[in-house]
Amino acid sequence: MSKTAHVIAIYSLKGGVGKTSLAVNLAAEAALQAGGRTLLWDLDGQAASSFILGHDGPGKRTAEQVFDRDVAPSKLVTGTAIAGLDLLPADTSLRGLDALFLDAGKKKRLARLLADVGTDYDRIILDCPPGLTETSEQMMRAADLIVVPVIPSPLSRRALDEVIAHLRPAKKDSAPLLPVYAMVDARRGLHRAALAAEAAWPVLPMASIVEQMAARRKPLAAYARSSKAGKAYAALWQRVAGLLDAKRG
Repeated sequence: MSKTAHVIAIYSLKGGVGKTSLAVNLAAEAALQAGGRTLLWDLDGQAASSFILGHDGPGKRTAEQVFDRDVAPSKLVTGTAIAGLDLLPADTSLRGLDALFLDAGKKKRLARLLADVGTDYDRIILDCPPGLTETSEQMMRAADLIVVPVIPSPLSRRALDEVIAHLRPAKKDSAPLLPVYAMVDARRGLHRAALAAEAAWPVLPMASIVEQMAARRKPLAAYARSSKAGKAYAALWQRVAGLLDAKRG
């Protein structure tokens, strides 16, 4: 029996909610804590996760060719500075991914690619583009767990509620959601009230050390793992790992 990787999708209907920081740091913690092999697959055409993990593309628009099956995913995978963590990088060609998925016969393309790639990895973390699109539809069907960063604000919570409502008709076939409060500033009354209302949700603080990731081009685990934010991401991976174990068991 071939190995099947856990698939964890980092997704939000809204942009600007700390999705990239969450994806990169969770992938790093997965590699460091769980061992084995972890792949971060950047599906967002902005390629922010790819940039932070040190990928400097040669300018070729090759990422979409994986979905056309013109290029094997393994040909584009690159290593990172974190032991056990590989990257399947994005580029601007992925901005046309929805149109490609909508073509006949490609409704399950992402799931099939994940099944192929998953034989080489213990877990795959998807950095998904925002919005309710064909890409998000395929991700929701393929993932074992969907982690949703939510800023403690009414608009961000409304976006989460829209995703929950969208998934409700297909509840039996869709992955469970793990909402995570992100970019939390405990000095703000609105944030404190939101945290009190959902005390069971994991919390990721807003911190300048996190903002430095793009300048340093490294996850927190590479330079500030003992910081408050670093410990929060480490704890988040433990929460995710527990949910995955329970689902598989």
